[in-house]
Formats: sequence, structure tokens, C-alpha cells
Amino acid sequence: MFAQRFSATRRGARLARRLAAHRLDLWGVPYGSTASDTVVLVVAELAANAVLHGRVPGRDFELRLRLDHARGAVRVEVADTHPGRPEPAHQRAAAEAEGGRGLLLVEALAARWGVAERTGPGKTVWAECALPHHRQGHPR
Repeated sequence: MFAQRFSATRRGARLARRLAAHRLDLWGVPYGSTASDTVVLVVAELAANAVLHGRVPGRDFELRLRLDHARGAVRVEVADTHPGRPEPAHQRAAAEAEGGRGLLLVEALAARWGVAERTGPGKTVWAECALPHHRQGHPR
């Protein structure tokens, strides 16, 4: 498992995405592979939502990644301290809107996703991404 807290800023979200790609590579899911790109995009969208919609001044967001070898999947969890829930993915953004499509991407890319309560204020948005071509074995 990988867990790290980041500042609730665009820079923090960017660092979360980069460290996720690095961790996946260490786990044998190489940079630039379809599986890595999928998980990294999910991390990017959930981290961006935590920064844009879940930000509470002075509080960080947390990224957790879990590799499940038996199921060939990665679970992405992003926790923030804002008590509000994200908009359901089935609510479509207006065509002229500049945002509002992040959870639609998560829904399209992930095998499953949802929102869970967390200890303390806030919520955890999670997604599970299948790694169809991930070799079974031990992480490097």
C-alpha cells in the first residue's frame, strides 16, 4: 500500500499524480502502459476534485493506492476534509461548461467507484481499476 498526504493545491494534485505513476512502476505497472495511464488519470481526476471541491483551508488531502495481486486491480482512494459529497457522475455537465466531467471519466475508466465516510470530517472517494495485463508476481 502507498499512502501520502498532499497540500490541497494544484501543485499537490500534480505531485499526487506523479507519485502514483512512480509507485505503479515500482509495483511492475510500467510508465506509459495502458494500465498505468488509466490509474494515473483516475488519480488526477480525484485529486483535482479534492483540490477544487473538497478543499478546506489549512487541511491536506490524502491519496492511498492498494495493489491487489489476486484480483489484478489497483484501488485508488482520495480523502479530503470537506463534508460535501461529490456530484453523481450521471449528472451531465452543460456542453459549454469548462468542468464537471471528472467523475464521468472516473466512471468510464474504473471497474467500480464510490464515496465512503471517513473518520473525522470529510469523505473518501475511491475507484478500483482493473489491470488486465498485469503480471502476477511480487512488486519490485
